[in-house]
Amino acid sequence: MPQTQELSRRYSVHALQDDHPARIVEEASFEAAAIAYVEDFHPPADALGEIQVVVCDLANGHEHCFRIDLGGGETQPCA
Repeated sequence: MPQTQELSRRYSVHALQDDHPARIVEEASFEAAAIAYVEDFHPPADALGEIQVVVCDLANGHEHCFRIDLGGGETQPCA
């Protein structure tokens, strides 16, 4: 039986903490794009060990902000 493959979308992702440049990431979701950006480009964490990234869907312009805890691996929407 063929497996269903998630469709990738193109996102522009950048960290809020510093002037880390935006990158284009192809992933299946906003959250997956945020995690891929952090794993691939290693922006610096804040004093709490967290990174905040903004993810913009290049097809429709929708944006989401995520806070990623590097210690625990939790990903949450920015407050």
